[in-house]
Amino acid sequence: MTKSLAYRNRTAVPIRKLKNWALTAVICLAGVFTLAPASAEDAKPAAAAPTAEKLDNASCEGCHDGKKGKLEAPTAGGEKRTLNAINPVKYGKGVHSTMQCVDCHTEITDAKAQHQKSATAKKPDCISCHETLWSKAKKDGLTTQKARLGAVVDNIEAYKKSLHARPNKDEPDRANAGCNDCHDVHTFDVAPVGTTRRAENRLTIAETCGAKCHEDQLEEYKDSIHGKEVLEKKNIKAAVCSDCHTTHAVANTSADPTKLKITASCGNCHTDRYKSYKSTYHGQVTALGYAETGKCFDCHGSHGIQPKKDPESKVNEKNLLKTCKQCHSEKKGRADATAGFVSFQPHGTAGDFKTYPQIWLAKNFMIGLLVGTFAFFWTHTLLWFYREYKERKQRKLRPHVNVEALPEELKGKHYQRFTATWRIAHLTFALSLMALTLTGMPLFFPDAAWAPVIMKTLGGYKVAGSIHRVFATIFGIVFIWHVFYVGIKLAKNWKKFKIFGPDSLIPGLQDLTDIIAMFKWFFGLAPRPVFDRWTYWEKFDYWAPFWGVTIIGVSGLMMWFPHVTASYLPGWVFNVAMIFHGEEAILAVVFLFTVHFFNNHFRPDKFPLDTVMFTGTFPLEEFRHEHRVEYDRLVRTGELKKYLVDAPSQPMTLGAKILGFTLIVVGLSLLTMVVNGFLGH
Repeated sequence: MTKSLAYRNRTAVPIRKLKNWALTAVICLAGVFTLAPASAEDAKPAAAAPTAEKLDNASCEGCHDGKKGKLEAPTAGGEKRTLNAINPVKYGKGVHSTMQCVDCHTEITDAKAQHQKSATAKKPDCISCHETLWSKAKKDGLTTQKARLGAVVDNIEAYKKSLHARPNKDEPDRANAGCNDCHDVHTFDVAPVGTTRRAENRLTIAETCGAKCHEDQLEEYKDSIHGKEVLEKKNIKAAVCSDCHTTHAVANTSADPTKLKITASCGNCHTDRYKSYKSTYHGQVTALGYAETGKCFDCHGSHGIQPKKDPESKVNEKNLLKTCKQCHSEKKGRADATAGFVSFQPHGTAGDFKTYPQIWLAKNFMIGLLVGTFAFFWTHTLLWFYREYKERKQRKLRPHVNVEALPEELKGKHYQRFTATWRIAHLTFALSLMALTLTGMPLFFPDAAWAPVIMKTLGGYKVAGSIHRVFATIFGIVFIWHVFYVGIKLAKNWKKFKIFGPDSLIPGLQDLTDIIAMFKWFFGLAPRPVFDRWTYWEKFDYWAPFWGVTIIGVSGLMMWFPHVTASYLPGWVFNVAMIFHGEEAILAVVFLFTVHFFNNHFRPDKFPLDTVMFTGTFPLEEFRHEHRVEYDRLVRTGELKKYLVDAPSQPMTLGAKILGFTLIVVGLSLLTMVVNGFLGH
């Protein structure tokens, strides 16, 4: 009985379900016949309540993955455009992989309805999206954690000012290039520096730029030394578009700032070459911020750069003169480049004797001259200061110049040392040299902070160059006049003139004796020596310009008229001329504003100023102290009275002091600039 009940219990439910299913079927069949529509119109199903489609990435990828063939949408002009296919795998590896499609395509709220209006739909705005996210990050105090986002915003600011952000000429309603043109926002991936993916991305930059917009440039680049390295040899260190043009701050290449940036970018790879280029006149002007002189791409080309040995290269020996004539020609307002231009060494360095022996010899000769000159005279200056200061300290209560009492009739008298002619010549030399320093040193130290400021203040390098040449001409004229003046004077008094006499400025054995005696005094081994009319340091000051003017003047003329020079001499003479001109100028400037200033103004017995070169006279007691041998001779021969004059008037003395202090301040200012430039260089 138990078994029978159990069996009934197991079969009861299925039997009841079968009965219910049968009943349902009967009711449905009855409905079909009894509720049949009277017409076909009544057979249409009732419209269901509208429901929004699901707008997640999976739904979007269902159509946009490219597997269903190409998708097209109408444009504003009525034509059709093909929609991009999105690869879900690549999208999943990109920086936007955690975002939903509708995070950027915010205008899509109903997939079906919106796609029917896609022609007028507002496109995603990368810029506002990233700026909004960064603003939120700053508000939430997450700038450190989201530093990369801040970098993106910085790039956006650079892009806004770039050539890419400007309206396209053919289609003003869109930019020349947008974010997606370069990055492909659906697959964009920021690979860490040093990774393989980073290298792979770099190798595609040229194709990215060229395939879409810059086809002609890409064709040139493919055949260039850079292009072959990148596209064929996969050399990630070779130059690609962004190395020269930057990534986001892409600017018009016809603008001077862009030209200068591109030139500087060459130095990021070609460090030594760029350094040697900057030592030339072309490079110095470029470093000052002017783009008129020859730059890297002017000589080597831009996108189609070829190695020098290639017959098609612009710097190949067969093509080099033509390349130089791009700038050095009558069409450009200059004389035509001549044969010697070809052998000019724009990248010659003093460190390679085998390749550039002339440059090596010139540089090392000038370095030896500078080191030797300053080693001797700076040592001389320091020892002199030490001895003179020590003696003055021991004689605190004694006069500025310690001499025996002069005869009563000579007290208050001055000795006439220089005539007006000599004083005018000296002042002309001083002003000319300071002007030459002001206009020339910015070229020699173009990277110094003060250099471009001075050049701009002067009106640019062309105006500064004109000023430089004017004062160089004045300096040269005065120098040549002086040579003739002295020559005529010597000719008139040739029978009385003694080559090594007291009136002669020609160094002799007595000068060597005086130097030895002076050093003995420096070390306290002998009393201070006495001197005749011209001391050995005054003779050096006199003869130094003869060497300096010759070296600076001749080298300056060679560079002033390069086409003439290159017609008769090889181009490497310009490299040598640059070295001699610049280094000798440094020697002159630093020597005059240190050693010369000390000898005549800054030593304790003269400080703070000696006005003899401005008034032409100085007190008789000072003359007796400084030139005792000449003083004693004039007294002995009775000729002293011929040179005695009254002291200069008060206005004359005041004017001399104002002029003297002004020149000293200007000279020390120029010296400070030169020292600053040298240390920075």
